[in-house]
Amino acid sequence: MKAENFTTSILVDQTAKEVFDAINNVRGWWQGEITGNADRVGDEFDYRMLDIHYSRQKVAELVPNKKVVWNVTDSQLSSFTDKNEWTGTQLVFEIRELDGKTQLQFTHHGLVPEFECYGSCSGGWSALINQSLLSLITTGKGVNVFG
Repeated sequence: MKAENFTTSILVDQTAKEVFDAINNVRGWWQGEITGNADRVGDEFDYRMLDIHYSRQKVAELVPNKKVVWNVTDSQLSSFTDKNEWTGTQLVFEIRELDGKTQLQFTHHGLVPEFECYGSCSGGWSALINQSLLSLITTGKGVNVFG
């Protein structure tokens, strides 16, 4: 049986450039404390949500208006047995024009149903992409999805 990576997508009226710019405005849509930068290939940034979640992302690929790839180089998920489940995974944002609209497909490569955190992590990603990032793209302001 093939492992299934978590994926979700949104379709918006905004341009590919607006979607690309919103993804890279990490502080605008990903809740929690963010330190570092995500502007250039090789940049690194840390994400921390209280003492529940920590991860470090390294920008691996930036293709303007088409693709953003972050490698997760470190993680600490306090609620799970394997606290480093995210380490070595990859966050991929693919942008394409579709019937006069812009589609963003997000895939967390390596976040698979066999992971203990899959349920809560996929739920978190769904909220972040389908609510907060969508809001940032369409209104210019992300929303707090974690209360």
